[in-house]
Amino acid sequence: MGEWAGETVGPDVWETCRELIPAGSVFAFLAEHRGALFPAEMFADMYPSANGRPSMPPQILAAAITLQALHGLSDFETVQELRCDLRWKAACGLGLHDMAFDPSLLAYFRRRLSRSVRPNRVFEAVREVVKATGVLKGKHRRALDSTVLDDAVATQDTVTQLIAAVRAVIREVPGAAEVAAVQCTAHDYTDPGKPRIAWNDEQARAALVDALVTDALRLLGHLPDQQLGEKAANAVGLLALVAGQDVEPAEDSDGRDGRWRITQGTAPDRMVSTVDPESRHVHKTRTHQQDGYKAHLAIEPETGLYTAVALRPGAGAEHHEATVGLDLLADEESPVDAFGDTAYSAGGTCQALHQTGHRLFFKPAPLRPAVPGGFTLDDFAINTTAALVTCPAGHTVPLSDPGGQHHQRKAAFKDLCTGCPLRERCTKAKAGRILTIRPHHDLQAAARQAATDPEWQAEYRRWRPPVERAVAWLVQHGNRRLRYRGAIANNTWLHTRTAALNLRRLVNLGLTHTGGSWQLAPATA
Repeated sequence: MGEWAGETVGPDVWETCRELIPAGSVFAFLAEHRGALFPAEMFADMYPSANGRPSMPPQILAAAITLQALHGLSDFETVQELRCDLRWKAACGLGLHDMAFDPSLLAYFRRRLSRSVRPNRVFEAVREVVKATGVLKGKHRRALDSTVLDDAVATQDTVTQLIAAVRAVIREVPGAAEVAAVQCTAHDYTDPGKPRIAWNDEQARAALVDALVTDALRLLGHLPDQQLGEKAANAVGLLALVAGQDVEPAEDSDGRDGRWRITQGTAPDRMVSTVDPESRHVHKTRTHQQDGYKAHLAIEPETGLYTAVALRPGAGAEHHEATVGLDLLADEESPVDAFGDTAYSAGGTCQALHQTGHRLFFKPAPLRPAVPGGFTLDDFAINTTAALVTCPAGHTVPLSDPGGQHHQRKAAFKDLCTGCPLRERCTKAKAGRILTIRPHHDLQAAARQAATDPEWQAEYRRWRPPVERAVAWLVQHGNRRLRYRGAIANNTWLHTRTAALNLRRLVNLGLTHTGGSWQLAPATA
């Protein structure tokens, strides 16, 4: 691990130009307390070998990536600031004449960080400072939300993905080039561009897709039987995925004659780019779509401090807000009041959080009546313990035992709906009204009832909106668009970004380090 080999290059900026560094800024704070926030031993496991040329001290690089994340700069822009801006030199401990380092060193440091045992150690270091100051003591509320971050790559169409995936297999898999030369005839795969066809001709496009999929399947079917390395195996898996996600058998094909066409609609969990296979189509609303990842946040609404964050792919049940929300609250030392929108109101999530003692202010999902303006589930008297359901007209039927994939119970009124005076407000089904009761019905019904309480609504209106401000802080200065590829690298960036925002907030609250401990000393008039 790198250590100081001698004096700084030129005069120490913090010692000679202190009055030029804005007081109360993150720059001034890092210049004075960088060593306490990022001690050398914090990074010892990232540099286990004592051999070779000493690297740039990790404390300098940690300060640099923190400022980089705070200001939303590229690696090149960051190094330019380190070379030319006194504030950056002071914050990172560089001398006045220091030319810093090559921008690639930042990428090298981030890669080491993301592959280490503690990839989020910068966030953890700032979180320990938050804990030491006691700024969150007695503050028992947490607001949850998510936002879509745009990926760093171009979305690829089906033809581009197929060609790129075939080229990757040819490049990475031993013997694949020879197989492709014999089996793949739809395109010259030494050319990364698109084939030259009449793109306004629907039949020509269909013939090209059919030929490219056929090439992909022939290549996969004729590859040598061998043990593959990680890159080669990933390339083969990627080609198999691309060859199947956007196509279906041709209109008059039974699927066995090798004729294909682009499928109608979008496949669930569709990969949008072979360059970043983890990026996905993301819908925050029915009408607005983005390609990228979701950033999940938990904040303390009074101070605006981020208490937990996570970056996940934008599609899939395991990456849904209701699932990730459990992880965001997992490290809370005591029960909290959790605030969130409808996305967090899933029954399983609410039950798990209730069992750990948290008090929930999740906006319930609205019930949809079977008939517009008619009766909803809450208009029925449902006794899950006695397994009985009574409709608004007073008819009572038994509730079935749990069954099916989701362990649902059903109550069928059937002939009781015939001639019922309330039928027009209840159902249009010829067989009568059938209610489907989910496993956590009682819990969700109680949540819907609680949400009608004016005190509940007042709490929600007061403490839920601050998380929107935290989202705005996160994405400002162009940080809506990610700079890296893959969930691991971008998750590390998200933690560094929120750590920098937390540090800025603490500095504004008067953060200082005296007597070996972190304290808040607000400025006095």
